Amino acid sequence: MQLECTSAYELLSDLIPEAKPGGRAREVDMWEVLNALFYVLVEGIGWRSLPGDFPAWQTVYTYFRQWRKDKTWVEMHDRLREWTRIEQERERSPSG
Repeated sequence: MQLECTSAYELLSDLIPEAKPGGRAREVDMWEVLNALFYVLVEGIGWRSLPGDFPAWQTVYTYFRQWRKDKTWVEMHDRLREWTRIEQERERSPSG
């Protein structure tokens, strides 16, 4: 896999599951959900402390919980790790 992307969203967008067929149309911007998740992780805040300019904390948490459950979150983590290592001119994966 080539990791020549201009943004984290471009790198991860194909991993974001499509909205479920037959359900309500997705109203939330998935990039905003990812930004909110990154904010929670980097700042170390609780879900309920998520600032109001992000989607509702319940929405963000629901996506995170689902992605963790179906392993999407692990795939995102692995892809971001590889991208970071390549940008730092290191081996694609850490040595064991």
